[in-house]
Amino acid sequence: MVTFGSLFMMKRREYAISIVVNQKKITKLIIDPHFEEKHAASITDDIIIELVKTLDGQFIEPDDENLPFSYFSTDKIELNGKFYKLVWLLEDDQIYIGVVNAYRR
Repeated sequence: MVTFGSLFMMKRREYAISIVVNQKKITKLIIDPHFEEKHAASITDDIIIELVKTLDGQFIEPDDENLPFSYFSTDKIELNGKFYKLVWLLEDDQIYIGVVNAYRR
């Protein structure tokens, strides 16, 4: 069981990735462990990596902007016959995509 105390101790994890999103070359994926609080049974870092790869080549309008960050919520991503929602961000002039949350629909 993940408790608030143990969640607080978890660190963001970084992975190398090579995709283009919103005409921006992304070479790093940073995953926030927030999803593990409620979705650890159905979501793993490997699933998140595959979900992020589905964004490659797309241009997606942000749901919200709070410069220098743009926030996105991509729903109904299909992976292996299952649907997922991905909550993520891009930061101006940076080479990473940050995943805030992910879960099955």
